[in-house]
Amino acid sequence: MKASMVWLAVLLLLRGETVNTAQEFDPYRVLGLTKSASQAEVKKVYKRLVREWHPDKNNDPGAEDMFIKITKSYEILGNVERRANYDRYGQMEENKQGQHQQGFNRHFHNSFYFDESFFNFPRSGRDFSDSKYLLDHAGFNSKVLPDSFKRPYLIKITSEWCFACVHIEPVWRETVQELEPLGVGIGIVDIGYERRLANQLGVHDTPSILGVVNGRVTVFHYSVVREHLRQFVEDLLPQRLVEKVTDKNYVSFLGSWHVENNPSVLLFDQVPAVPLLYKLTAFAFKDYVRFGYVDQGLTETSRLLHQFNINSYAPTMLLFKENTEQPADIIQAKGMKRQIMEEFVSNNKYLCVPRLVNQHLFDELCPIKQFHRRRKYCVLLITGEEPGFVPGNQAFLTFASSNTKDVLRFTYVYQRQQQPLCQALLHNQAPLFAQVVILERRSPGGKAVYRSVIGGWNGSDDDKTRLHEQLELLQRDPSYLSYDATLPELNNELAPVMLWTKKMMPILSLIFSALFILFGTVIIQAFSDSGEEKPPPKSKPKNPPKTDDSPGRYSPSSLISPHPASRPPKKDFVEVTELTNITYISNLVKLRPGHINVVLVLTDASKNALLRKYAKEVFSFSGTQTLHFSFLNADKHSQWMPSILESCPTAARGDEHSSPFSGRPRDFTGHVLALNGHKKYFCLFRPVFTGDTDTGGESSSSSSSFDEGSRRKSRSRSRSQSSSRSRSREEWGSSGRGGRGGGRASRATSLEVHHKLDRLGLWMERLMEGTLPRHSVPGWPGLDTTSPSSSPAPQN
Repeated sequence: MKASMVWLAVLLLLRGETVNTAQEFDPYRVLGLTKSASQAEVKKVYKRLVREWHPDKNNDPGAEDMFIKITKSYEILGNVERRANYDRYGQMEENKQGQHQQGFNRHFHNSFYFDESFFNFPRSGRDFSDSKYLLDHAGFNSKVLPDSFKRPYLIKITSEWCFACVHIEPVWRETVQELEPLGVGIGIVDIGYERRLANQLGVHDTPSILGVVNGRVTVFHYSVVREHLRQFVEDLLPQRLVEKVTDKNYVSFLGSWHVENNPSVLLFDQVPAVPLLYKLTAFAFKDYVRFGYVDQGLTETSRLLHQFNINSYAPTMLLFKENTEQPADIIQAKGMKRQIMEEFVSNNKYLCVPRLVNQHLFDELCPIKQFHRRRKYCVLLITGEEPGFVPGNQAFLTFASSNTKDVLRFTYVYQRQQQPLCQALLHNQAPLFAQVVILERRSPGGKAVYRSVIGGWNGSDDDKTRLHEQLELLQRDPSYLSYDATLPELNNELAPVMLWTKKMMPILSLIFSALFILFGTVIIQAFSDSGEEKPPPKSKPKNPPKTDDSPGRYSPSSLISPHPASRPPKKDFVEVTELTNITYISNLVKLRPGHINVVLVLTDASKNALLRKYAKEVFSFSGTQTLHFSFLNADKHSQWMPSILESCPTAARGDEHSSPFSGRPRDFTGHVLALNGHKKYFCLFRPVFTGDTDTGGESSSSSSSFDEGSRRKSRSRSRSQSSSRSRSREEWGSSGRGGRGGGRASRATSLEVHHKLDRLGLWMERLMEGTLPRHSVPGWPGLDTTSPSSSPAPQN
């Protein structure tokens, strides 16, 4: 009982001393300030005391403790929000419990001299070297977020009494020592003091590690190992930051300066992976320079190494501008440091003659005049993107390369891209040639003085001499720029909308073209359907004859066909096109695969009769999409049919006795050919014999016609009845054997010609079934082809 009372008294005593210790801490007293001191005075006193009590400079044994007190005092008073809370409540609410426990632990530790590892209960007092990385809400939003667009940040979330934070501290220190010299930003957030910042970052547990790149926060979820943290930082960077360059793509990489409007940098090294230092440099200057990496260990880069004479014993950086054959600058060092690399790139951020693509670049290249600085003149070439302006643009680049004075900055703009600026300088004129304008900006409001070079610019020697003289005069007399204007803000050619428009313009053009064709087809179809829906007139007029050179619509005599079709027709007429020199290529030679053109052979005398019969026979098949219907005038193209038959002996056997001794050309009237232009074959329909011969023909001609008709009759394999065949034979026989053949032939008029196509419907059925014999040809002859074996027509 007495022992318990003693321990209770000791604990009460220690608690009282702890409360007194906590109450004795006063940040105003530590810094020697009053509550009315301004923030500037707090910062000034803090800097002075830090220099005075820094443990590396002060040998006083209590310097470290005093330095920690000074740092903590500034953490409270240096932040307006924390200082207000302290002045209002006298103590930071979130640290009352922590400071009480810390004071108790410190008193207990100092009084009994227990080692911290005795209970494995280490104290998490923050090291004084971490104070320079501490972040508050205002500093994070004003410094870290904007700077994260140039370099990544690695931030640790901790608190006063975070025991797990102590275990990752050695790894964190090693990572900071490795990554900070490379350019990685480091930050520490005390979640006890910066609850508002912790809420913004979305973290509430300690310890936590975050990465910030391009204003975006990413949480680290892996085990805290130095290699993992390094890979985490590398993964934060954009993927296509550095392009791998080989012998195959280095020409296109270096030649892209015209489109990218940026110089190009090549790093030659022997390691397969791109160094992290190079990636960080590329990220810092991603808006100004394109970066490529060449692996010297690959055989695909040997030509590149030989061309630029690269030394393989040390990393080498080459920077190219407009001249892709010769580097504008070069650097080589075994220990490539961040400062050297950034200085090398920073001094070559722009091309010799960069193009003004936005207002930000205009402000950097052509700054506003400052009284305490040297004058800067901008020599601006207003040109175009057309090929006719290329020689003048190249001459302007040559002139600028030979005039590298610091007071002059040569640039150019495309008039179509920056019309407001060009109109302000050219007074709304549209020059036929490129123009050179010398200007000096005077105020942020856009006021500038300028003068145009007389005579325009086409790159001639006279233009170069005239421009050189005016630049020399300008440096002697700045008042030479006698015109003033208010320049508008430049269009941002790199804006996402403009880039999207440029890339999507071909696709949009294709889409609009397709929509236009689609709507046009729908409208035409609508008009056609409306015409089809009209009821036919009661009295059907006679179809007028069609012209020879235009396609015609021929209506069948009866819309009800006795022959079934695979697809019902959509229209009450058949479109028949004449094969001429204009339509021959599209309707036969270049006919789409799978399509067949059914061609009727006729003459001027038999045209009307045969076309009406032809339309009636093929009408029921006109609904098939792959069938086309045409006719060939044998009077105009008399040698085409003989050429087709001579090129295919199997098809010409049935015509070998046709007028062999008459000296007259063979008659192909009524023949129908189904032509497959793609596969180069045809199916042949031979007409039914009608006894129709030429008036005044010889008896031999009639006999020959009989032989031809009977031979054709014997070869026909139609499905007609035998009575029709016997009746046809009787007609042919009476025509050929009666002794009055010439007289009976003279009585056969053109009205009987249409009977030649009586069996065309049955032939069309077999064509659709694919059972007709096919005759292949090596090629399609021309319409005006002359057959060497054909005899000329006799002269009357």
